[in-house]
Amino acid sequence: MKFFISYLKQRKMVFIAFILFALIFICSFALYHISVKSVVYPFIVCSFFGLAFLVSDYLRRLKKHKTLEKICAFTDSLADCQLPANTIDDEDYQKIITLLMDEQKRRDTQMNMKYSDMIDYYTLWVHQIKTPIAAMKLNLQNYDNELSRTVSEDLFKIEQYVEMVLVFLRLDSDYTDYVIKEYSVDDIIKCAVKKFAVQFISKKIRLNYDPVCKTVITDEKWLSFVIEQLLSNSIKYTKSGEISIFLENDSTLCIKDTGIGIASEDLPRIFDKGYTGFNGREDKRASGIGLYLCKRICSNLGHDIYASSVLGEGTEIRINLARKKLEIE
Repeated sequence: MKFFISYLKQRKMVFIAFILFALIFICSFALYHISVKSVVYPFIVCSFFGLAFLVSDYLRRLKKHKTLEKICAFTDSLADCQLPANTIDDEDYQKIITLLMDEQKRRDTQMNMKYSDMIDYYTLWVHQIKTPIAAMKLNLQNYDNELSRTVSEDLFKIEQYVEMVLVFLRLDSDYTDYVIKEYSVDDIIKCAVKKFAVQFISKKIRLNYDPVCKTVITDEKWLSFVIEQLLSNSIKYTKSGEISIFLENDSTLCIKDTGIGIASEDLPRIFDKGYTGFNGREDKRASGIGLYLCKRICSNLGHDIYASSVLGEGTEIRINLARKKLEIE
């Protein structure tokens, strides 16, 4: 309807000219004392053919309009949307479209090359930085004092951040190594908890873990990262108290802490990329990437993740381990 109204507006001068010419003929016939009825029949015939011409022109322009709408999307099928070159205007359209296609391809190629170079560089950097981290961990094993324990904890955080960078790089990669099959949830949880054993002890945080005795179709490595990230956040924002891990409704894994909690206005956005909220402003080291990665990974794995929290009382993260049916590798 919008296009039809626009078309009528574009053709209003044609209608005005037609009516004006008809009035000129009527006036001329009247001045020469010729019967005005003599112009009525030609007027009706001309109106009929004019209407047929307008309908044909409208349909042709509507088709062109729809084609141009597809072209505006600049999809990969742009080459299939070329307009038939019936007029000089159509030829000009085709030249413009061809130029735009070539420019778009050139820019896409440049962006892909830059992105690929960036991914290669940071992936290499991550793997290189892991070597001195591993060496430092081995050296610290020879010492057992307050300083070595503090350095080990800081080194553990660095290792986490490096792992987060690697996950971030691989998340949108075409070569992401998902291995979807059946895993024991308890085995994944125990490995994650073991990594944070020193942090639990140093902060004197109690762990309440009820074995879930459940298997799930997922990717072990990626789900492990999610659980580790959630545990890291719970430990980070829990000064004292406990962290509980349990199964709810036979399919929902819950990680609950008694930490500082999340403000109600921040809760709807905690999974947004780069959003840190009030807690992040208090802790200048927060990046707002961890929970975003958890959300993306859960989405890729077919799991849902939710958060509920009361400021000053704690936070509970729920992962619905039920997922859409996918092939098991």
